[in-house]
Amino acid sequence: MIQVEGLSKRYARTLAVDNISFSVAKGEIVGFLGPNGAGKTTTMRVLTCFLPPTSGKVSIGGFDVLEQPMEVKKRIGYLPESPPLYPDMEVGEYLTFVGKLKGLASADVPKRVDEVAERCAVADVKGKLIGKLSKGYRQRVGLAQAILHNPDVLILDEPTSGLDPKQIIETRELISSLAGDHTIILSTHILSEIEHSCNKVIIISKGKLVATDSVANLTNRLRGTEIVAVEIEGPQDVNEIRQKLEQVPGVSRVVLKDSRDSRNSFEIESLQGESPRAELARAIVNSGWNLNELRPMGASLEDVFLQLTASEKKQAA
Repeated sequence: MIQVEGLSKRYARTLAVDNISFSVAKGEIVGFLGPNGAGKTTTMRVLTCFLPPTSGKVSIGGFDVLEQPMEVKKRIGYLPESPPLYPDMEVGEYLTFVGKLKGLASADVPKRVDEVAERCAVADVKGKLIGKLSKGYRQRVGLAQAILHNPDVLILDEPTSGLDPKQIIETRELISSLAGDHTIILSTHILSEIEHSCNKVIIISKGKLVATDSVANLTNRLRGTEIVAVEIEGPQDVNEIRQKLEQVPGVSRVVLKDSRDSRNSFEIESLQGESPRAELARAIVNSGWNLNELRPMGASLEDVFLQLTASEKKQAA
């Protein structure tokens, strides 16, 4: 559905996107990740025909973004980080206006407006001015306009920005329900959102593609490095505990996560291929401290993201 081959985008002397290639199959939900300035927004603007590529080829549904931009625009719904809203229009009036702009038949517009308003939980504010809505409601109106014409492809930039926890869950469920019928690229800084919603992850850093794979496969990359959560009830001097843990064979890093009264929580990372859990337990007990907790932690998408982007920064340096 989406095909990107050798895409580069340059602004004067700045190379914002550097020769990236990826594809997204019909019905997939893909998370698009990267640090600030990585090139995410630039890539999304090229996909939506807002910016032309400097080089490379980008097609959506078989239509080239340079040669057939109007055909591409008919097939995409776009929610930028700041939704394209008119504050002096009522919600229902605005969605009706957008429906006509997007070429919906006049007879179909009222029904479709009602459907998306209900689906995006803005039906109760259809008669209110957009400028008087909370940020969460404005975000949902932005999502409603993106899906109004039932596009093949949805490109969502920070779709849960400004939403409260309940609204985030509702929006996440809405996005998941759109999978299959729609192909979705989702850019977000909330890594848990990617883990819950996406089939695949694309990570870019400094304009370069550093990973494209399923969430499961990416987290498997760190399986050779074990992370253990430990809670120890021991001396007041946290440094004494840390030094003891760092001396355990197979330990590469000790991070203090919390310290309250005499209870100290650590995350301990092993060397590649090592599993020092037994040695850690023995060292703690032999020191006369209480071991309240010792459990392995699975590698999270955040761990993968930090590792991959840190590697890219080191190579650039």
